[in-house]
Amino acid sequence: MEDLQNDLFLRACKRLPVKRTPIWIMRQAGRYLPEYRAIRAKTDFLTMCKTPELAAEVTIQPVDIIGVDAAIIFSDILMIPEAMGMHLKMHETQGPVFDTPIRTETDANKLKQISANEDLKYVLDAISLTKKELNGRVPLIGFSGAPWTLLAYMAEGHGSKTFSFVKKLIYNNPELAHNLLNRLTDAVADYLSAQISAGADAVQIFDTWAGILSPRDYLIFALKYVNQVIEKIKRNGEPIIYFPKGVHYRMRTVADCGADVIGVDWTIDLAKARDKIGDKVAIQGNLDPTVLYAEPSFIKREAKKVLLSYGNGPGHIFNLGHGILPDVDPSHAKALVDFIKEESTAFHYRDRVIQ
Repeated sequence: MEDLQNDLFLRACKRLPVKRTPIWIMRQAGRYLPEYRAIRAKTDFLTMCKTPELAAEVTIQPVDIIGVDAAIIFSDILMIPEAMGMHLKMHETQGPVFDTPIRTETDANKLKQISANEDLKYVLDAISLTKKELNGRVPLIGFSGAPWTLLAYMAEGHGSKTFSFVKKLIYNNPELAHNLLNRLTDAVADYLSAQISAGADAVQIFDTWAGILSPRDYLIFALKYVNQVIEKIKRNGEPIIYFPKGVHYRMRTVADCGADVIGVDWTIDLAKARDKIGDKVAIQGNLDPTVLYAEPSFIKREAKKVLLSYGNGPGHIFNLGHGILPDVDPSHAKALVDFIKEESTAFHYRDRVIQ
């Protein structure tokens, strides 16, 4: 943290005193920015992910344009299954699509074992380049999908309302499901360890589809493997954030997973999350992303409610409760960031005194 000009995010991850609440935004390097769209118009999404110079450029854009306190490397959670041999297509309207989903032992046997340093080297190169170009201005976050969320995409082949294929897999062939989850656990841990070695100051594990599971199944098919990922990650004090979207019923258990920060979505009050989690770990969140459609005065009122809900003291990283939407006005995102920088100082008076 010593060589960073702005270490508020890392301090908050470790529940250390801060002068104000740090803020970054999930999907902050994305389609809502005209500067991003200008680059995207010249190339396809996967080429951007696999070209370190382009990935670094769009990673840094929100630091320059909206003033966030951390950058997150531009990539996609589905780089792991793509590296394992699944053919990935990115459609502007449909989102990610795998032509040949994994639903049987025969399908699973076609997947190759990967090494992050070899098969995902382009992400590691992008991290190294981004770190160099950031030059210590803000921390850089690496990330991966959680094993369960990756399996859900791999079995469905695309996003889903019912997730019938992955549910059939875990109920009708749990042995295969666990075999795949074990393989993904090793791949995710190796990938995040490699990102840290490449220079990531923190890493986030996205469990986007954790909330589609029953409370019992979540423990068996999702949290169990996140625990293992966190145990296997090689790090030297770099914080780990775990974001299990839609999981409110296991907050105390989730807080024991080994992560330094738990991300929460917008459907739970931070006061309730903080009450359940206590002082075990930091909390990240959780403004409803659609609030950014509103006028800045409304955005500020809702952001203030989030600050009030968390209350005073360290351990809060302001974020949206999910990713920023592509049709949001960038000036609204900047208004949110500016407001948090100004307004959140009042929630850290004692922290400033301690510092």
